[in-house]
Amino acid sequence: MSQTLETENKKLWILVSSLKETATSDDLQRITPSVSTLFDQWYSRGKFVLSGPLDNNTTGLAIFEATENEAKQLLEEQKRASSDALDSYIYQWDALPFLSLLN
Repeated sequence: MSQTLETENKKLWILVSSLKETATSDDLQRITPSVSTLFDQWYSRGKFVLSGPLDNNTTGLAIFEATENEAKQLLEEQKRASSDALDSYIYQWDALPFLSLLN
């Protein structure tokens, strides 16, 4: 039954990551393997719905399905992997009303 409750508590989340103004190309090269590994792990678990860069080439987003605890865990893992070069935030899909038009 707890698995059923966990499934029912899953929601869509958006992870937004932006390049810090102080980030260098060396910073990006350093974090790329760990961020790629992290995203590969979440993809393999079937968490991600969509991800990719935005057209400004300094911001990316990932839409994923998770419980609140899983979403917080992903954010913490993302921050550990990239905190020197990226600012990362999560938002619950419902917290961004204009995106509900896409649903």
